[in-house]
Amino acid sequence: MVSNKIAPDQQEQLLGVLENRFRENLHRHAGHSWDEVKGRLQANPSKIWALSEMERTGGEPDVIGIDAVTGEYLFCDCAAETPLGRRGGCYDRQGLEARKEHKPAGNAKDMAAAMGIELLTEEQYRSLQQLGRFDAKTSSWLQTPAEVRKLGGALFADYRYGRVFVYHNTAQSYYSSRGFRGLLRV
Repeated sequence: MVSNKIAPDQQEQLLGVLENRFRENLHRHAGHSWDEVKGRLQANPSKIWALSEMERTGGEPDVIGIDAVTGEYLFCDCAAETPLGRRGGCYDRQGLEARKEHKPAGNAKDMAAAMGIELLTEEQYRSLQQLGRFDAKTSSWLQTPAEVRKLGGALFADYRYGRVFVYHNTAQSYYSSRGFRGLLRV
């Protein structure tokens, strides 16, 4: 079983990286205080671990806002392209098991759950694109509505030609340039 804790020195190093990213990208979270974010993180060690997993897999997580209902800070992968350490998987376990040959190592849904994060919804993905340009060369799996998934499909999105495109594919498909972006609530 994987521990969801990191050593104190690694925690401090990660908090330093997150603080630098927070200060370098104030447009993503105008009006919010790093000290408040840091306090929330320190009170929730499992969230720090999830952020370390996002960072380890190339996500470059940063605060992108606050949930108006719950008051939780929202961290999202802000790497220019879908995180390198999360590419090349099917959408979910059912899609992976449906492949007859050339199965990839894993799937986006299980990997996100193991990391303690959520896949972005279409709405969250479109909101993220208001903060910068993401996935200009790659694409990211999105949370897929049950009615689409029931028919065998899954959604993904990218940014091309000055706009966001949301597409569908079979859930068992995978490409070396498709991964997923995660969201963490703190």
